[in-house]
Amino acid sequence: MGKLREVMLREMELKGYSGKTIHTYLGHMRRYTIYLGMSPADAGEDDVKRYLHHLISDRKCSRSYVNQTYSALKIFYEKVVQKSTIVGQIPRIKQAKKLPVVLSTEEVGRLLHALSNVKHRAILTVIYSAGLRLREACYLKVSDIDSARMQIRVRQGKGMKDRYTILAKGTLHLLRLYWEAYRPTDWLFPGQNATKPIHSRSIQKMLKNALAKSEITKTASVHTLRHCFATHLLETGVDVYYIQKLMGHSSVKTTSIYLHVTTRDLSRITSPLDFWDTPPEPTL
Repeated sequence: MGKLREVMLREMELKGYSGKTIHTYLGHMRRYTIYLGMSPADAGEDDVKRYLHHLISDRKCSRSYVNQTYSALKIFYEKVVQKSTIVGQIPRIKQAKKLPVVLSTEEVGRLLHALSNVKHRAILTVIYSAGLRLREACYLKVSDIDSARMQIRVRQGKGMKDRYTILAKGTLHLLRLYWEAYRPTDWLFPGQNATKPIHSRSIQKMLKNALAKSEITKTASVHTLRHCFATHLLETGVDVYYIQKLMGHSSVKTTSIYLHVTTRDLSRITSPLDFWDTPPEPTL
């Protein structure tokens, strides 16, 4: 893309996009350009449709991947080459509405206690007990732990927003044991190179090992612990508004998805079949 790439980079930086998003969008534009075999500035609406359809039907890409590509193309045609009508008439692919996997409190307990390494247990405990995203946990600093106010400061979370979340008493105790063993000075959880934070893949491996040791068969990821945080708070009666703030969600609609997975209210509901004096007998 040459100069066009530089213009697109500048537009995204001016809008305050994160480095990760910029890298992702430029990658989408690079693959789109290779597919076209010409400058994307010379392409039209049919070319965009053809490429998006190629991602869906030929490459079998996920809906989120296709929508990411759409967003990158939208920025390019609207901001870089000033041809907003090229993408403007093309609808985004509908996102599938899936409920998150959630572990019970008993399962989370088994998961965390399956880890004998105090650093590994501390990392996953912080993520669960504070509702952190994976990247947020990686970039925590020692100074972000406020034991006086029992809070954790999350710096530049999703959307480049700072926030505070809760610091559990049990988490603080575990972090003190971890600090005694490892003595971190800057990054709370440094990588092999102490001047850099731990890599996200390392935490993902910790979770995978913990799942195997605890014999939990649910399809869970590190982000599942964040889902568990929100769901378990709802089940103990915490208002969804406060959970929204702790999670760093821009809209309460995002947080409301956990209303669909909590068992707090479902456990109080009786099926109409159980009201029958004489339940129907099965016929074999």
